[in-house]
Amino acid sequence: MAVLPLLLCLLPLAPASSPSQPAAPSPCPRRCRCQTQSLPLSVLCPGAGLLFVPPSLDRRAAELRLADNFIAAVRRRDLANMTGLLHLSLSRNTIRHVAAGAFADLRALRALHLDGNRLTSLGEGQLRGLVNLRHLILSNNQLAALAAGALDDCAETLEDLDLSYNNLEQLPWEALGRLGNVNTLGLDHNLLASVPAGAFSRLHKLARLDMTSNRLTTIPPDPLFSRLPLLARPRGSPASALVLAFGGNPLHCNCELVWLRRLAREDDLEACASPPALGGRYFWAVGEEEFVCEPPVVTHRSPPLAVPAGRPAALRCRAVGDPEPRVRWVSPQGRLVGNSSRARAFPNGTLELLVTEPGDGGIFTCIAANAAGEATAAVELTVGPPPPPQLANSTSCDPPRDGDPDALTPPSAASASASASAKAADTAPPTDRGVQVTEHGATAALVQWPDQRPIPGIRMYQIQYNSSADDILVYRMIPADSRSFLLSDLASGRTYDLCVLAVYEDGATGLTATRPVGCSRFSTEPALRPCGAPHAPFLGGTMIIALGGVIVASVLVFIFVLLMRYKVHGGQPPGKAKAPAPVSSVCSQTNGALGPTPAPPAPEPAVPRAHTVVQLDCEPWRPSHEPMGP
Repeated sequence: MAVLPLLLCLLPLAPASSPSQPAAPSPCPRRCRCQTQSLPLSVLCPGAGLLFVPPSLDRRAAELRLADNFIAAVRRRDLANMTGLLHLSLSRNTIRHVAAGAFADLRALRALHLDGNRLTSLGEGQLRGLVNLRHLILSNNQLAALAAGALDDCAETLEDLDLSYNNLEQLPWEALGRLGNVNTLGLDHNLLASVPAGAFSRLHKLARLDMTSNRLTTIPPDPLFSRLPLLARPRGSPASALVLAFGGNPLHCNCELVWLRRLAREDDLEACASPPALGGRYFWAVGEEEFVCEPPVVTHRSPPLAVPAGRPAALRCRAVGDPEPRVRWVSPQGRLVGNSSRARAFPNGTLELLVTEPGDGGIFTCIAANAAGEATAAVELTVGPPPPPQLANSTSCDPPRDGDPDALTPPSAASASASASAKAADTAPPTDRGVQVTEHGATAALVQWPDQRPIPGIRMYQIQYNSSADDILVYRMIPADSRSFLLSDLASGRTYDLCVLAVYEDGATGLTATRPVGCSRFSTEPALRPCGAPHAPFLGGTMIIALGGVIVASVLVFIFVLLMRYKVHGGQPPGKAKAPAPVSSVCSQTNGALGPTPAPPAPEPAVPRAHTVVQLDCEPWRPSHEPMGP
């Protein structure tokens, strides 16, 4: 008890810790260098062989460098409570996963380097909390997807975004358009095939845009490009100049890129990949007059279609041009038809009505448009009641035709389907008088067109045709001195749309151009079926019944033969020998014994014995009162 007063006396002598005194610094992680003597605090661990973020980090650090390690993931607790961190480098690791909210406490972070890792996607929650981020480096990853909300928290402060050397095919262009303070945007060495018009119109502070080595065939005009001068080299350029790099793309040099060609440039690094006349030439060496387009030409459209109410209907329209035309549909009521609960419009020009109604009938208009103009075509749709049922086992057949069934016949002399062809001709749209199909058969057709002398410098003719039953457009190149061509390998009983184009050299520009000669529609004759030929299912059933009858008859004949043989052998099986009948012969031994020999007894079942050869002299039996011979 005497010790307690002594301790109470010594207790006031102990130094009291001040609440304002800073906490003791955490120990520096192994293989790292820490600067803790002066502010700001730094933890430097480059190339330290780390497999994960060290747990003993000083949470007061303002700079953390973890580059050139083997860190595979960033967890939620790895960077927790590091509210004063300004610079974080995780470059050249093996990071595949970043946990949602892993940077949520880094509200003061200015620069984040995640380049040289193995990230495949970036979600909406992985960059949450970076409200003061200015530099985000994500190059040299494997990014294939970037979420639309991934950059929401740093959209107003971000100045530098590097997404180069990834696998991006699409980007959230709407989200990128909200980066109002971005100065540098690196999109080079990705898989981008298109850029929407106006994607950069709101990036007023953009100073460098790099889209090198993608899959861009065209670059749409943008208000940003028209306001600022374009200079390829940053040296000597004014402060307000925009540095645009788009080399290494397969540019299609047509009229859509005239706006870019008219801008002043200081280099010639970009090249044209197409059309063939301009392929391989430097972009800035091509004259403006050579950036030309071709207006669309409708090459295929559906024939008049009749469907019962409640059934689906597919209307097809195909067009060619440079650039590739966009196809739209207008209903009989004059309204633009798009994707809805009852209709679907496909990029290839097909309009599918999922459920037809009586009010859907009428003339649908197909509009194919590109930068050079537009072309229209009409498709008639008739919606009626359901058709009457048809007999499945119809025995109707085609009358015989003399000669080769594939021989060409004039359209007016067709006998197999004269009435049907006349009815189809009444409803088909009128064809161009310049191109005519004079003769056609089941698999061939003869196409003729007039001489095109008014067109100078004709190099060749091009025939384009397509069947109403498929979407494959077939091309044929014809010499310039030809006025007809025989199409072969056609399908029987189909309707074809055919167009002839003249390929000539434009004297004004010296480029190759095309001019339509005319179009025509024709139908091949149906394949003939001989009269009286049974249907395939009926023929197959008959063969099965006949084969079964033959088998049953063979079995019955075999059983009958067995029964007859059984009766002939006296009820014994054919393989078993019958008992021998009594013989009237007398056999005697050769040792001279005389006298009659009694008849042999009935045979006994054969028993295997040793073979003994005995020679017997057998003579016919005589009565006993007759003398025997000497």
